[in-house]
Amino acid sequence: MDQLEAKGVALRVLNFGGDAVDTRGATGRLMLNMFAAMAQFEREMTLERQREGIAKAKAQGRYKGRKPTARAKAEDAVSLFRQGRKVAHIARELGIGRGSVYRALETLKGSPSAVLQ
Repeated sequence: MDQLEAKGVALRVLNFGGDAVDTRGATGRLMLNMFAAMAQFEREMTLERQREGIAKAKAQGRYKGRKPTARAKAEDAVSLFRQGRKVAHIARELGIGRGSVYRALETLKGSPSAVLQ
């Protein structure tokens, strides 16, 4: 916000409950700071509830975590690479990142060039 204010940028809400809010004034800056504080509070409360839910599920043995999709598709990635497909094409086709394709090729055979042999 300081950088934007230094450049002369301001937020002007034309109709906020019947009144206008302009961040060039003290009241407008106060309102903007209040919105930011409430947003940060809500975000932290959401994360806290999420952590509590995960801890409870783990204690009950129900939390499995995220399914490792890239690892599950490692053999497909190697197979497509052996067919001569490019890494970017493999990543797009399998719905995984290029880095995941490279990791799959390295962990299965040592290096992508060794996979072709």
